[in-house]
Amino acid sequence: MGRPCLEGTVPPTPNHGSASVLAHIALVQADEFDSNGGRWPLFDCPQCMGNNKKLLTKKLNVQEPNFTNSRAVGSHQVEKDIDIIVTYTDTSGAIRIRSVKSKHLSPSWVWTNPISESQGKEDDSKLLSSFFDTQSLEDQPGSRVDESISQSVKEQADNEEPQKTPVLVHPAKLRRRALRQERRDRRTAELIQVSQKMEAQMEEAAIERAKTFDTSVKGKYGIWRKEYESPNSDSTVKLMHDQIIMAKAYASIAKAKNETGIYESLMKHSKRSQQAIEKATFDSELGPSALDRAKEMGHILSLAKDQFYDCIVMARKLRVMLQSTETNVEEVKKKSASLTQLAAKTVPRPLHCLPLVLMTDYYLLSDEKKKFPESRTLEDPSLYHYAIFSDNVLATSVVVNSTVLHAKEPEKHVFHIVTDKLNFAAMKMWFLVNPPAGSTIQVQNVDDFTWLNSSYCPVLRQLESSRMKEYYFKAHQTSTLTAGSDNLKYRNPKYLSMLNHLRFYLPEVYPKLDKILFLDDDIVVQKDLTPLWNVDLQGMVNGAVETCKESFHRFDKYLNFSNPKISDNFDPYACGWAFGMNMFDLKEWKKRDITGIYHGWQNMNEERTLWKLGTLPPGLITFYNLTHPLERSWHVLGLGYDPALNITEIDNAAVVHYNGNYKPWLDLAIGKYRSYWSRYVKFDNPYLQLCNINSIMLS
Repeated sequence: MGRPCLEGTVPPTPNHGSASVLAHIALVQADEFDSNGGRWPLFDCPQCMGNNKKLLTKKLNVQEPNFTNSRAVGSHQVEKDIDIIVTYTDTSGAIRIRSVKSKHLSPSWVWTNPISESQGKEDDSKLLSSFFDTQSLEDQPGSRVDESISQSVKEQADNEEPQKTPVLVHPAKLRRRALRQERRDRRTAELIQVSQKMEAQMEEAAIERAKTFDTSVKGKYGIWRKEYESPNSDSTVKLMHDQIIMAKAYASIAKAKNETGIYESLMKHSKRSQQAIEKATFDSELGPSALDRAKEMGHILSLAKDQFYDCIVMARKLRVMLQSTETNVEEVKKKSASLTQLAAKTVPRPLHCLPLVLMTDYYLLSDEKKKFPESRTLEDPSLYHYAIFSDNVLATSVVVNSTVLHAKEPEKHVFHIVTDKLNFAAMKMWFLVNPPAGSTIQVQNVDDFTWLNSSYCPVLRQLESSRMKEYYFKAHQTSTLTAGSDNLKYRNPKYLSMLNHLRFYLPEVYPKLDKILFLDDDIVVQKDLTPLWNVDLQGMVNGAVETCKESFHRFDKYLNFSNPKISDNFDPYACGWAFGMNMFDLKEWKKRDITGIYHGWQNMNEERTLWKLGTLPPGLITFYNLTHPLERSWHVLGLGYDPALNITEIDNAAVVHYNGNYKPWLDLAIGKYRSYWSRYVKFDNPYLQLCNINSIMLS
């Protein structure tokens, strides 16, 4: 059953009486109209329709401010009857017009006047709201609506702005609403601030990661090299080495069975293969005949296998060869360690020449010229004081030159150099001729410290004992390089020199100073070190960089924890630190009697049962729980033994340390690290040229 759609407008009506409504109705079943005597049954309930036919209606909103006669329509009073002109189309499509009185409307129709009487006249010209839902009418099968009429009504309705009745809000509710908005704004500002902080932290973290990123390329990197032509670039070399091993095994078996022919053939081909390989490590380094030698060796090995192959015999023979090879490797390692220690103790001829020439010129000077200019800054605690104990003139000059070069105020830096009697003249002559720009230099002879004697110093007493002389010069001397190599390290002359132990007597050497920076002679300074004097040691005596990484460089590496004196007093996993660049608070040193602690432990180690010789183990003990860790960038170690250090860390370090046997002035030096040291050597110096110390020698 169809559903009619009524759209109408109410024209402005005068104040005199009647009003008319123009409406358009699309009729689907015209018989409903005709069956009611030509009058449309305007009812909105199913009970008002016969034959179970439904007619859906909507509210009709008509604004009529002035009516004289009243009649109830719905819940409103209508002053005068209204003529409603209705148009519709019948089943044939013809348009028909009928007149409907408002009195014929059902009581369910409601007349509304939502606005005030003053606004009524202005709104009389507006559209009457739709009687029926046009979209619902179109959804019913068989219904048709005049699209032009419905579209015009929709456009007019869209252009209207709905009238909203102002709503009064309680003041308390307004306050709550304002508080909620204030909380939202405050929370939004907090989130924005947190987001900005996180973004700044991420940027800082990214910058720090970029600084520590290692851009160095290690090892072989040229993919265009010959050894990278194939993924297995050393496969042929390895094959030929394996063939030689198998040939030796079969030759041994053949000789035991008196098969001289096959034995001689195996040894001949083995020798030829060895000659073809020579020193090659990659296939690209092999000669043109190498592949032919490998094929020939493969043929003779095939014949030997057919004749002598026995799993048990071959396994036994290879096991013997493996054990023999391992023994040879261990022997070579010991020889290498012994030769390395020996080379580390030797002094190259040019470096031996330098102190001799300097000493000769020093003794030719007059007494007045042998003295440094008098200075009151040597004991001024407000300046920056350095302590360098060394017998190496060239190494000491590099330490001083590199420090002064990077100092922002060189005139405030004072260098206290202590050397032995043998090198005192040479050391003093060098700095008389080559004084650092603006800085103050003091050179002293350790033998002039009369208070440093065997009655006061346990180390001197031990070094003078017959037992120590026996250890150093007789007990462990052997006729071979390999025997006794484990203790060869501790027979290095530096362990016998009092210069190495003088660091434990700094308050006695410099009694008027408050702080002093101790530097080894195998370091290079790359930045201004004055900020170290502003570091708060937090009541500690020693400021140093810790060296422990995972399980390395911890106390158990240096001390004998099987001795209860050590195990009861120290943590075996405590982190070690390094001598080489140490800031010492001499006031705190005196207060805690550090020198007395050192003496006590040295006396207990007279039999060398607590640690071997050296200064680091007693230093770890003496300054245990008295060391303040510095940032790692202050002091980078390992340039004297580790060829795989991070280049970026070396470049960013304030001090780099060549601790180990591969000192930069020796031929043993690691080549890629040597330039960090040699750049501070003054090769144009006449003394260096006279001794043939040049950049080629140290390159």
